[in-house]
Amino acid sequence: MRALEQYLGRQLFIRYPRSLMLTEMGEAFLPTLRQALNQIDFATESVLAAARNRTVVISCPTSLAENWLARCIANFSRQNPEIEILLHGTIWEERTEQIADFVITIRRYDNRPNSALQLWGDRLILLCTPQFLEGPNAFRAPEDVLKANWISVHGRQELWQDMATALGIDAAANDKRLSTNSTNIALELAANGAGCVVTTLSLARTYMERGLLVEPFETQVESPWNYYLSEGQTSKGAVVKKVREWILAEAQSFMPGALPIHPDAHTPSPAAGEANSVVDF
Repeated sequence: MRALEQYLGRQLFIRYPRSLMLTEMGEAFLPTLRQALNQIDFATESVLAAARNRTVVISCPTSLAENWLARCIANFSRQNPEIEILLHGTIWEERTEQIADFVITIRRYDNRPNSALQLWGDRLILLCTPQFLEGPNAFRAPEDVLKANWISVHGRQELWQDMATALGIDAAANDKRLSTNSTNIALELAANGAGCVVTTLSLARTYMERGLLVEPFETQVESPWNYYLSEGQTSKGAVVKKVREWILAEAQSFMPGALPIHPDAHTPSPAAGEANSVVDF
């Protein structure tokens, strides 16, 4: 730590005879340092796991890893206990291709990764708690949505605009907004009655199946954002192939009729020219 302090030219700790206390600079530096140590820990474990012939490393946005992929891998592990899975959840897109056997990313249609398979064609869905459909102030027409808080995710504000267009309402007429950097947090906010959320059907299904969130109006829109599966630079032959085939089969079962799309296939998309993002959530 002294070497780090010398390198930074700043004191990070106040040293007492039997204890340490962070300085103001140390407090500011701690979150970045903790994230770096976590990444080092994951990279170390991934390299060690890669040396084991029957270990498969998967990197995936936390939102999907905590949702569909967790169930997918749990089912796989029950049937294939001899294969170890190391699942790494990401928030900001990370360069994990060299240590992960599979990398799942969420990308906009005009920024899809090279040589990747689209897991399914996702759709946007508007959700709220069932309580929003009850009582004298219940949603009865799309215009009623303008009276509620709109919960949005950083980097995905366009989803509300797309849904507002489909509903025939003016997005600019709503001035009640909540925002977060995580889709799962946005869904939890909505499930706790904080407002309405527009997200992808793939992430919403769990909440809908549990009866926590419902569609006030049956209007779904083609999503400009989709999940893509890429293979890393490492390869373990038959083991990786087995996991890959399982994931693709589960994806097809999860979204019936939405076959994995080859990167060269054409998908109709909204107008181009909007900004890209590399946020994975």
